[in-house]
Amino acid sequence: MYDNDNIFAKIIKGQIPCKKVYEDEDVLFFEDINPVSKVHVLGIPKVKCVNFSEFIENNDKEIVANFFQKINLVVEKLGIKESGYRVISNSGNDGGQEVPHFHVHILGGERIGPKINS
Repeated sequence: MYDNDNIFAKIIKGQIPCKKVYEDEDVLFFEDINPVSKVHVLGIPKVKCVNFSEFIENNDKEIVANFFQKINLVVEKLGIKESGYRVISNSGNDGGQEVPHFHVHILGGERIGPKINS
């Protein structure tokens, strides 16, 4: 069940500030407050969804495709497309998800080791 008071829902509503990297009517990308690499940006769709599976299952193909296309736009904007980056989505307790709103971590700006906590 979606929690309308989770931190990302509050960020979308403007109740909590963030350092925006990119925003439009459907998505928001912003700097992580606890970065694990030189570049660490979070990307969230502005639809209510708890995790990756729920995002895919409960939204039409255009919303899903748009979100992933915007990831590509953001990595270009961040200047890490050529040097490389990692996109991570944690799902559920065992997957290490801390906020119950589907999101991705975009890591880059330096060599990312084989295992990193995000």
